[in-house]
Amino acid sequence: MIVQEQEAIDKAIEAITGDMGALWITIAAILVFFMQAGFTLLEIGFTRSKNSGNIIMKNIMDLAIGSIMFWALGYGIMYGSDLVGGGFFRTSPSDQGYFFFSASDWYNLFFQTVFCATAATIVSGAIAERTKFSTYLIFSAVLTTLIYPISGSWYWPFDDDAWLNTAGFIDFAGSSVVHAVGGAAALVAAILVGPRIGKYVDGKAQAIPGHNMAFGALGVLILWLGWFGFNGGSQLAWGGDDTIAAGSVIINTNIAAAIGAIAALFFTWARYKKADISMTLNGALAGLVGITAGCGAVNAWGALAIGLICGIVVVLSIEFIDKKLKIDDPVGAISVHGVCGFLGTVLIGFFALDGGILYGGSAKLLWVQTYGSLAYILWAALASFIVLFILKKTIGLRVSEEEEVDGLDLHEHGVEAYPEHISSQNN
Repeated sequence: MIVQEQEAIDKAIEAITGDMGALWITIAAILVFFMQAGFTLLEIGFTRSKNSGNIIMKNIMDLAIGSIMFWALGYGIMYGSDLVGGGFFRTSPSDQGYFFFSASDWYNLFFQTVFCATAATIVSGAIAERTKFSTYLIFSAVLTTLIYPISGSWYWPFDDDAWLNTAGFIDFAGSSVVHAVGGAAALVAAILVGPRIGKYVDGKAQAIPGHNMAFGALGVLILWLGWFGFNGGSQLAWGGDDTIAAGSVIINTNIAAAIGAIAALFFTWARYKKADISMTLNGALAGLVGITAGCGAVNAWGALAIGLICGIVVVLSIEFIDKKLKIDDPVGAISVHGVCGFLGTVLIGFFALDGGILYGGSAKLLWVQTYGSLAYILWAALASFIVLFILKKTIGLRVSEEEEVDGLDLHEHGVEAYPEHISSQNN
C-alpha cells in the first residue's frame, strides 16, 4: 500500500511539473510574441516618419505570415522525425489532420513560431524606407517556410540526428540559430536593395536621423522584457532543479543587456564626446543578442564579459558597415543581430563553465562554436541571395525614386502615419 501511495504521489508530482513546464513555455512565448511590438517601435523610431506605416505593416505581416507558414510547413521541416537530403532537413507525416505536428507539440509549436517571426523581422529594419512591400512579403514567407526551419533543424531538435547538436555546439536560445540567420539575411538584402537616396554623397556617409527616439527607447525596453521569455523559456521547463537554471538564465540575460548599454554609452561618450542615444540602445540589444547563445552555459561573470564585449563591438561594427563598407542599415540590425550573434556564439568557447578555455577546457569548443555559427551565416546568406536575386530580376526589390522621396506610407499603403503633422506642414 505504501509503495502504491508513493507511486501515486510521484505520478502527481510529475504531472504538475509537466504542466508547470508547459505553462512557463507558453508564458515565455507570449513574451516573445510581444517582442514584435518592440521591433516595430524600434524601427519606427530609428527611421523617418513618412515610412512608419510601412514598418508597421511589415512587422505585423512577419508575424501573420510566419504563423501560417511555420505551422503549415516550417515546423515539420525543423522538427520532423524523417530525415531528408542526408539530414539537411526533416519532415514527418500528419497524424491528426494537421500539418506535421501532434497535440503534444502545440505549446512548442507556438514557442517556435514566435522565434521564427523574430528571425524574419530582423531583416525589416535593415532594408527600411526603400523596399517594395510586395517583395518583402514574398521573402518573409520564404524565410519562415524554408530558410529558418532548415538551419534550425541542424541543432534544436536536440537528438542524435541534429549534426550540430551531436558535434557539441551550444546555442541555448539562438544567437546563431535566430539572430545570426536574420542578420546574415539582412546583410544580403541591404546590399542588393542598395542605400537610401542621400545616404552617401561624394563617397561619404550622411546621417539620416530617426524621427522619434522615444519610440526607439520604448522598443528596446519592450525587447529587453521579451528577452526574458526568449532566453528563459528556452530552458523548456520550470520546476525542481530547472527553476534554478531558468532563474540563472534570466539573471545572465539582464546582466548582459545592462552592461552592453553601459559599455556602448561610455565608449561612444569617449569617442564622440557625446552620450549617444541610439548607440546606447543598440548596446543593450547587442548584449541581449550576445548572451542568447550562452545564457545557460556561463555564470554571471561570463554574462558580464560577453555583454561588455558586444556592447563595444556593436559600435565599431555599425561604424565599419556604414562608413567603410557603405551598406545602409538604418537600425543597425546587421551589427546587432549578425555580428553580435556570431560573436556571442563564439565567446562561449572562452566563457562556458563546461569546456570553455578560461575554465580549463581545450580549443575544441571554440572551434565547434566558430564553424557552427559560420554554417548558419553562410546558409542564410546564400539562401537569401538566391531568393532576393530572383526577386530583383523579376518583380524588383526597390520602390521608385518618387515613392522613396514621398515616403512608402503614401505610395504603398495610401495613408500617412501622422496625417495631422503632414497637413500642418503642408499649410
